[in-house]
Amino acid sequence: MLYYALVFLVVAIVAGVLGFGGIAGASASIAQVLFFLFLVLFVVSLIMRVMRRV
Repeated sequence: MLYYALVFLVVAIVAGVLGFGGIAGASASIAQVLFFLFLVLFVVSLIMRVMRRV
């Protein structure tokens, strides 16, 4: 999932440099959503691991 967030971030940067504002904005939004989803799942995974050891 983090891989896809980075891919969309690169697409947003390239589209922004080439002047495609709409595509760049959409790609940046998708990358942001995927990144935060990755963070939430990572934190949940860490919490579950700690709870399992106790």
